[in-house]
Amino acid sequence: MASRSQTRSRNRSSSAFSWGDNAAPLIGAALTGAAIGFAANYGRKFAIQGMEAAAGDWDEMLRKDHDEIRRLLDQMLATDETQTWKRSMLVMKIGHKLDKHSYEEETVVYPALRENNDVVEADQLDTEHGHVKTFMFELKQMDADAPNWLEKVRELRDALVEHMQMEEQRVFPSLKRDLDDETDARITAMVNKAGFMMA
Repeated sequence: MASRSQTRSRNRSSSAFSWGDNAAPLIGAALTGAAIGFAANYGRKFAIQGMEAAAGDWDEMLRKDHDEIRRLLDQMLATDETQTWKRSMLVMKIGHKLDKHSYEEETVVYPALRENNDVVEADQLDTEHGHVKTFMFELKQMDADAPNWLEKVRELRDALVEHMQMEEQRVFPSLKRDLDDETDARITAMVNKAGFMMA
């Protein structure tokens, strides 16, 4: 007759949560797969943000983003209603780019504007980001072959171009002039960090 401890031991090894005697290779493979996934994701983030960081200071990086956003919008406007897959991919691409870019500005640049007593401009730019997010939400809800799809993209482009021109021609140069070298370098590092988080 089996003792009570032997019965408990046997029951434990045959439970639903038991991995069995050969669990080590399975656990090792799972951990290796997870490590490879994390490494690939960080590698992708470094590649994306590294290319942007090569642009230089924070204002140059953000201008480079603006150029990429304009290019994506122009590609969207060059499509027709038969190119639904391409339209869907471009909406996804520009959505990701705008999310990353707006995060960099909203968490680093606009607070720097507020610290520099440019509260009104920071608030206006924040509000404009909200309008752009609404445009993107509406565009994502539309069918890619909707008759008014291009019209919605044109409205989005007009709003974005006006916003980006204000930043490039007035806001960024004004803030840049008021920053000392140390603060400028700190803002560049913070924009890079924010971009890496969202890449």
